[in-house]
Amino acid sequence: MDTLIPYDSLAPDTLDTILDDIVSRDGTDYGDYDLSVAQKRDQALRALRSGDAVLLFDTESETIKMIPKEALSHYDYGQA
Repeated sequence: MDTLIPYDSLAPDTLDTILDDIVSRDGTDYGDYDLSVAQKRDQALRALRSGDAVLLFDTESETIKMIPKEALSHYDYGQA
């Protein structure tokens, strides 16, 4: 079972590190323009703050992933 992680329960430095990891992963595509890691992190943080995205700890891969909130119904998850 995956675990939902409330982003605002994380220390700011921890959240920045997690978001840096997420936006730097292979396969992360931002279209026809290049953004810095900081810009990508800011976009991800805006998505979390607006409620458009959530963080899940994936118990199989033991990684944290960010998914669109509307995709939560496809996951078996619990609260952190």
